[in-house]
Amino acid sequence: MAQQDTEQSVTEETGKAASEFIVDTEDCEERERAHRERGTSRPITVVGNPVLHKECQDVTEFDDELAKLIDDMFASQRTAEGVGLAANQIGVDLKVFVYDCPDDEGVRHVGHVCNPVLDELPAERRVLDDSNEGCLSVPTAYAPLARPDYAVVRGQDLHGNPIAVEGTGYFARCLQHETDHLYGRLYIDRLSKRERKDALKQMAEGIPRYPVVPNE
Repeated sequence: MAQQDTEQSVTEETGKAASEFIVDTEDCEERERAHRERGTSRPITVVGNPVLHKECQDVTEFDDELAKLIDDMFASQRTAEGVGLAANQIGVDLKVFVYDCPDDEGVRHVGHVCNPVLDELPAERRVLDDSNEGCLSVPTAYAPLARPDYAVVRGQDLHGNPIAVEGTGYFARCLQHETDHLYGRLYIDRLSKRERKDALKQMAEGIPRYPVVPNE
């Protein structure tokens, strides 16, 4: 996911038991640096590339190759100055994403999720936030998109252990955005036809600030 171009409002505490979720707010600088220094930055695939428009394969091998992919994804995310990146955004057909994203209170979250699945929120917990959203695979384009301001993603870590991640505000948007990617959906697919056309026009008129894979 691209960095947001507007400030976000602060959301309320969820009241959930912290023990249910991984701690992704500690040693963020050290963990992110270790990943990207081991990794190699790769160019970003853009809308129209077939790998972005189909559901990715489940991660079934939790091995050194997966660990290397995650390192490369952190390196690529840093090069593109993004806050989240899915594997298919660097051309890899696997359900894994990484993130380095602040929440609305400015708390930094760093981590990764394999085989992510979003919790279905009860109606009373679905408070929508219609802030702007951008995507590294739709470079230079932004559009307002309503999403719940709270999200829980469940999946596995790089060792295959079950994990759960929760987010509010901007970080909740990131978790939803990246999970969408791995099921073949870009944020512009959630827009009206007119809004999608405008986003693609913004992309056509802009110049990406990071390397991208041209579509044939």
